[in-house]
Amino acid sequence: MLGLEVVREMYRQATNSFKLDLKVGRKYQLELFSFPNPPQRVSSPEACGLRHLAFEVENVEEVAKRLAAQGIQIETIRVDEHTSKRFTFFHDPDNLPIEIYER
Repeated sequence: MLGLEVVREMYRQATNSFKLDLKVGRKYQLELFSFPNPPQRVSSPEACGLRHLAFEVENVEEVAKRLAAQGIQIETIRVDEHTSKRFTFFHDPDNLPIEIYER
């Protein structure tokens, strides 16, 4: 959905879970874990811990349209009052927020 390249995906029998490594640009990698019964996490914006992930994109509107075409609900595109750049949010399958922010 995000257009990231899959580096590897593996099933981890010891934890009955999956791990997915995604390439982000040339230098970074994102690791995603999937467990059958994960503990509940607070997803409100001001919760302790990880607030949310943000991805920098060339054009927020184009990415939002592509995600919406896949059935993902996208919030209204807003403008950052400090940078004048456009951004919006959607939620991952665990209902945690993900931001797309214009370069």
